[in-house]
Amino acid sequence: MTQPAPNHTDTDSDTDTSTDTLLVHVDGLQANLRRARDAITHVVVGQDAVVDQVLVALLAGGHVLLEGAPGMGKTLLVRTMAEAFALQLGRVQFTPDLMPADITGTLVLTPDERGVNALKFMPGPIFAQLLLADEVNRATPKTQSALLEAMQEGTVTVAGQVRTLPRPFFVLATQNPIEQEGTYLLPEAQLDRFFFKVDVPFPDAATLERIVGQTTGLDTTQIPHNLTPQDLLDAQRIVRAIPVSPDTVQAITRLIVSTQPSRPESSQDVRRFVRFGVSPRGAQTLVLAAKAQALLAGRAHVAPQDVRQVLLPALRHRFQLNFEGLAEGIDRDALLLNLLSAQGL
Repeated sequence: MTQPAPNHTDTDSDTDTSTDTLLVHVDGLQANLRRARDAITHVVVGQDAVVDQVLVALLAGGHVLLEGAPGMGKTLLVRTMAEAFALQLGRVQFTPDLMPADITGTLVLTPDERGVNALKFMPGPIFAQLLLADEVNRATPKTQSALLEAMQEGTVTVAGQVRTLPRPFFVLATQNPIEQEGTYLLPEAQLDRFFFKVDVPFPDAATLERIVGQTTGLDTTQIPHNLTPQDLLDAQRIVRAIPVSPDTVQAITRLIVSTQPSRPESSQDVRRFVRFGVSPRGAQTLVLAAKAQALLAGRAHVAPQDVRQVLLPALRHRFQLNFEGLAEGIDRDALLLNLLSAQGL
């Protein structure tokens, strides 16, 4: 079975801590997360839901695709997240002429202390704990594919040698849904490796007034460093230790099956409008995301509202509408919510 993210630590040799011991630390972690969230939302004004969704993905060890128009604060959000968790930040501005080696790094001839030239690996910006892949859909598919191994395995292969990336490792990619000239659609295999696809909405008038007032003056907000990269690794273990009831797991699996147009139990709308349903990785993602949402909400168990809260960012990019669905303007989010309601969640 495939895994939704490379940062899971439940199989590490040094993580044999029991579930009960892990859950003892939940209260302290939740308090620190609340402080970090409050600080981030003070900087990234009016995007509380977006901040929560990105935090859930980081707690679960997953990557995020942020989609929104230019000037919506996507880059600011990524920089603020890195600052809040003291993560080493790397940034790549994707352009059509960008090459895979510009991301992963390459071998260069470098003179040693004796003056003899030797091949030395020069790491690229991907060797960071948090990589901002800005406008990822502007690069060619060849360059986009340079992220696949890193996102799934947490490694990079250059010149036949596998190199391990820092831990934790997250990719937060942005794309602009408005301007399509000179862009390349992300392949479905890469979309499925993003834990969440988060839509960044335009703010209302009151929020826009707050943004303008806060960002055009002299005052700057300092993010408190009460969390560390190790705290994120610990949080990933705690998230996996949070219990989820068998009934909830069964409802989630029925939901995923109901998105398959070839299944006889699927609804008429799914059979008519859906080309491909959600993969098993989507079920794994939904369960892990619900656990992380429960932790962020201050609970040590998964409730139905946690599943509802993470449904859309976890699954909206994991199934395709067919030609008729696109022509009819079918809303994927509305279709997913209807399928969830049919499962009693």
